[in-house]
Amino acid sequence: MPERTVVIGSAQGLHARPAKIFVQEAARQPVRVLISAGGKAPVPAASILGVLALGAKQGAEVTLSAEGEQAERVLDELAGLLARDLDAEPDPA
Repeated sequence: MPERTVVIGSAQGLHARPAKIFVQEAARQPVRVLISAGGKAPVPAASILGVLALGAKQGAEVTLSAEGEQAERVLDELAGLLARDLDAEPDPA
């Protein structure tokens, strides 16, 4: 199963706003993505409650994993999203 490890770039970590942006993007993907951090069990990346429960702070490493035909592309895209400071970007909505 392909994986990516990425450092959280958002200044306040993966709190409500960056988590929402990440979860919405994960939910749009054609493959199921899991995310884990801090030794906690992986949770679905499309679950806002699961992602928030990880408590990932700025600088924390998280691991994304996915299986399927487009897994590599999806993991690259989502890892790039998490590495950015989503707190500093305008709301995409």
